Amino acid sequence: MKRTFFLLILIALFSSLFLSSAYAQVQVRLRVIRASNVGQGFDPSLTDVHNELGSLFSFTSYHLLRDENLNLMPNQTVSISAHEGRIILETTLLGLNRGVADVRIRVVREGREILNTQVRLSPGRTLLIGGPRARQGIIIYAIHARF
Repeated sequence: MKRTFFLLILIALFSSLFLSSAYAQVQVRLRVIRASNVGQGFDPSLTDVHNELGSLFSFTSYHLLRDENLNLMPNQTVSISAHEGRIILETTLLGLNRGVADVRIRVVREGREILNTQVRLSPGRTLLIGGPRARQGIIIYAIHARF
């Protein structure tokens, strides 16, 4: 009887741990943007971040390179090629607590780490991160959390 009770407690404990980690996922929209002073233009798909881009960065042209929807699971890294295969962006969900997601962003260019930071994402908000130089401009990452 004691063994059965102990076994049921262990099963309940492991089940609750499994279920809590299954629900601790964050959906993120990640956009890779090239900003430069060559020409003028604003990609129409970036309209929702137009004001933020203009207030944080002083470029005349913004062009969307990639638009990805990522499903982040705790401690699992999702990697995407961010600029012609030379730059890799790694995103890792470190935790989800009280409606805020802690996420590690790591950027690697040609095998060398050029950015390694931890950010806090709130649902429905977009975070802009200025990234590496690229063709007479820079790469900007727009990260929008949906959870």
